[in-house]
Amino acid sequence: MVGKLKPLDVERETKPGKYADGDGLYLIVTGPAAKSWSYRYWKDGKERWHGLGSFRDVSLKNARLARDAARLCVKGDRNTPGIDIVQERREARQEAKAVEVQKAAPTFEECAEVYIRALWTTWSEKHRDQWPSSLKRYAYPTIGKLTIADIKPSHIHELLAPIWLTKRETANRVRGRIETIIAKNADIDDLDFRNPAELTKQLREKLPKRPKRVIRHHPALPYADAAHFMSELRTAEGRAAMALRFLIFTVCRTNEILGARWSEIDRTYPTGAVWRIPGERMKMDQDHCVPLSQPALDVLDELSKGQQTELIFTNPDGHEFSENAMLAVLDRIGYGHVTVHGFRATFATWAEECTDYPDGVREAALAHKYKSETTAAYQRGAKLEKRRTLMRDWAELLLAPGNVTRLARA
Repeated sequence: MVGKLKPLDVERETKPGKYADGDGLYLIVTGPAAKSWSYRYWKDGKERWHGLGSFRDVSLKNARLARDAARLCVKGDRNTPGIDIVQERREARQEAKAVEVQKAAPTFEECAEVYIRALWTTWSEKHRDQWPSSLKRYAYPTIGKLTIADIKPSHIHELLAPIWLTKRETANRVRGRIETIIAKNADIDDLDFRNPAELTKQLREKLPKRPKRVIRHHPALPYADAAHFMSELRTAEGRAAMALRFLIFTVCRTNEILGARWSEIDRTYPTGAVWRIPGERMKMDQDHCVPLSQPALDVLDELSKGQQTELIFTNPDGHEFSENAMLAVLDRIGYGHVTVHGFRATFATWAEECTDYPDGVREAALAHKYKSETTAAYQRGAKLEKRRTLMRDWAELLLAPGNVTRLARA
């Protein structure tokens, strides 16, 4: 029977329960003043309850009209198939929620800015300049306004393709920086996550094929001339010259020297002073411990007089030197034909030809990464004390003209 309920019944009924009016319309009572209308139907073998509103807002007459409209949607007609209105409304709510979550999620550009600010004080002047500028120029136009979840490998391909051949190193660094920022903002518990900026085989095959790189070695000074060079370098004035002396004694890279901080120098180590370089300034992104010989410490002692900045090597303005500062020193004393980085090759050649130190010790001194994973597994130790002896022998060579005899210590 259709139309079982009367308006007065709706007003007076207070006992909790479901009261049928007919054709699937029910008055749902949960309390004296808590009453609502619902349309009950079945779809694909599942019972559904479609809410039609509160009895205070929807009269009995309007509830029946709403029930008829809902029933028509569920059953459909010759031209329109029926739909599951409860399921559709549920999906609509989920989509709306997803849109809200999407709006709340930070964009890649916002994530990048947070990452840069977090590491700004630990970065060298070079990093502070290159990170923001490279991302702004090459990454933001394509993925800057996208959330991390929206970035796809095709986006990475789109931004890398124009510079993959013409700006090889820039392209590599931009891709690596994007990969780092995405990884920093990924859900650590998402086991299915795959970084879209990872240089996968698919991405590499889609990018233009690069010609083989021609290896150009940095012009280096013969180790037989190293002692004579150091005697001339000691006559050069200025902090840049002292930075170059420290670089040669420690055989570190230019950016590692220029970013050196006093807080990284540890003179309390039981067997001698060490310089602890954090991984973010190292080429291999791993912390590196450098044993300091006495001549290297002498350079620091000379610099520390009156020093008030955290940076060890500063220009006259108190800021970090540019990468060309030590090159200018070489040119000034008549050694413009060699490079700063070449002194690492000078050390490597001397260590191989004039000493019996194992490869692992020599490579560890240069903070090189082992090409063989098997070798790396056996060479994980810092070999600090063996390297300390090696660096002392190196310093002796530099300070004693003509000392190129084979050293027995190993």
